[in-house]
Amino acid sequence: MGAHAWPVHLAHGPVGLRPLRVRDATGWSDLRIRNEAWLAPWEGRPPDAPDTTWAERHSTATYASMLRVLRREAKAGRSLPFAVTYDRTLVGQITVQNIIRGAFNNGTIGYWVDESVAGKGVMSTAVAMVVDHCFGPVRLHRVEANVRPENLPSLRLIAKVGFRPEGSRSRYLFIDGAWRDHLGFALTAEDLPGGVLAALENR
Repeated sequence: MGAHAWPVHLAHGPVGLRPLRVRDATGWSDLRIRNEAWLAPWEGRPPDAPDTTWAERHSTATYASMLRVLRREAKAGRSLPFAVTYDRTLVGQITVQNIIRGAFNNGTIGYWVDESVAGKGVMSTAVAMVVDHCFGPVRLHRVEANVRPENLPSLRLIAKVGFRPEGSRSRYLFIDGAWRDHLGFALTAEDLPGGVLAALENR
């Protein structure tokens, strides 16, 4: 990725995107722990991961370890890890990961947001900005998203932003003690030539 692709700050109205910082640790941990009931049903974990509590998995020490991995992946051009802010306050996270170049030129998007700002258009705006960035400076051709059929808020968000359904992914991720089916969605650079954010605002 070039100098204008990462690191980068993006903003639209009160919604901002920026790289995660070391000093986000306490805010991130507090957000994750407070939102356990809202987020835990959709969080994937390796089947052989140690049996730890949600709070243990979202401590400031865990954040520090996660940040080191995210920065390494971003530096290698395999990931775009953003903090999501609303009125300059940390409210979530959005990451384009598994970036593969060559003939595929694809990345996979994942996100979460504080329940207190859900429904305000924060994450749909963030997703639209990130996809526009992927199709612009990052020069990806395709961005995909995979959502559990039971996750109705996320399904509504993906449809609102304009992602196309591409079918089902059987036993796709290990979540909540079992391999869970997901629905696959994608956008390519040709789908919304005027820009994803512009199309979102015109809907």
